[in-house]
Amino acid sequence: MPRVIRDTLISVRELLITAGPFLLLALFLLAGAYYVLKPTPPKRVVLATGSAQGAYEAFGRRYQAELKRHGIEVVLHPSAGSRENLRLLRDPKSDVQIAFVQGGATPSQPTPEQEEQAEKMPLLSLGSMFYEPVWLFYRAEAAKKLNKEGTISEISQLRGLRVNTGVRGSGIPGVMNRLLEANLMNRDDIVRSNLDLTDAVVALLGGQLDVAAMVSAPESPLVQMLMQTPGIRLYEFAQPEAYARRYDFLHAVTLPRGVVDIPRNVPSHDAVMVAATSSLVVREDLHPALAQLFVQAASRIHGGGGWISRPGQFPSAQGSEFPLAREAERYYRNGPPLLQRYLPFWLANLIDRMWVALFSIVAVLIPLARVVPPLYDFRIRSRIFRWYRNLRQIENDLAQGRAPHAELLERLNALDTKVEYIAVPLSYTDELYSLRGHIALVRERLS
Repeated sequence: MPRVIRDTLISVRELLITAGPFLLLALFLLAGAYYVLKPTPPKRVVLATGSAQGAYEAFGRRYQAELKRHGIEVVLHPSAGSRENLRLLRDPKSDVQIAFVQGGATPSQPTPEQEEQAEKMPLLSLGSMFYEPVWLFYRAEAAKKLNKEGTISEISQLRGLRVNTGVRGSGIPGVMNRLLEANLMNRDDIVRSNLDLTDAVVALLGGQLDVAAMVSAPESPLVQMLMQTPGIRLYEFAQPEAYARRYDFLHAVTLPRGVVDIPRNVPSHDAVMVAATSSLVVREDLHPALAQLFVQAASRIHGGGGWISRPGQFPSAQGSEFPLAREAERYYRNGPPLLQRYLPFWLANLIDRMWVALFSIVAVLIPLARVVPPLYDFRIRSRIFRWYRNLRQIENDLAQGRAPHAELLERLNALDTKVEYIAVPLSYTDELYSLRGHIALVRERLS
């Protein structure tokens, strides 16, 4: 090995040995911070959606595709709807971590048991994602019993009709109960059934139902199909603002003329409706990086507008019944994190979660690092200076005549041989040569 490389390796080795404890301390602190902060999100998350063929399921598949780009598997958990989703989120035995929840799904007068459960399992919102209009589809043939035009213009006209108010566990029954209550109607004033969306649509088309109530986004395949089915009509709310003022989770919206099918002009005029807002609700312990990814995905999925919302209207920090998650609030205020605009997600997230810990570790190590240079100097010089004790002993024995010259010369030669194999960095070679010069000086005195 060339002498230059050997000397360089010696310097590096000595430096690593000297600074090794400090490096180990830094690694220990970094590992501790990594364990506590958990910057890397889990690779799997369970999203509770809703019934088959519903808007929640359709949006869930889009979230699957969005997060798959970042290596996150989104598992869709079918459910009856918003109320069951809330139950799953608050059930400690459930693996559901995030769910679609319709506005108004929370009980207006929760029981003590429900209040206690809410305190044990706090939930947060990632914001309002889209409108979910209240769709009341009815058969024109059934409405002809009321008037010649075959139209229903008041909720009170539903008396005596066969109405599907949604499966138990969804948010539809709660909304329908409040609409009936606002019109001074009781549950028994209609012939109620609780079929899921798909079965309700089949029954409506088959004539077993007169009215099918839905609370769903316009993106639902069932909604789009019913809007274009002959003989099926959509109930239009005559007093949307009144409902919106009475129930804060409802909003007055307009379904524009021709938005469903422009060539066929469906609907044939602007249809006035009421709508709830749907939110993404998460458990409080959801990993912050996953919350950030879902909010960013929501911006791409829901930000383009739709049948009843304008581009950029959603997602929104407003309109949710749950406290806004910190990551969502950060996104709505500042947009995506700066590093994620230029770096891969995993690296940007790691830096974003760990930078405080890194600065803290550096702040602790900087004062300790000032000990390294003098400690390094002491280690190298002590390797040379410790032989001066042997050399001084030989010189004292010579001066006091305590040993024959031959014996002292033999000890001196042995010392010289050991010193010859001392390896020190180049910057300390002068002290090594100084030691060897002093050995030669004592040898001259012995001679």
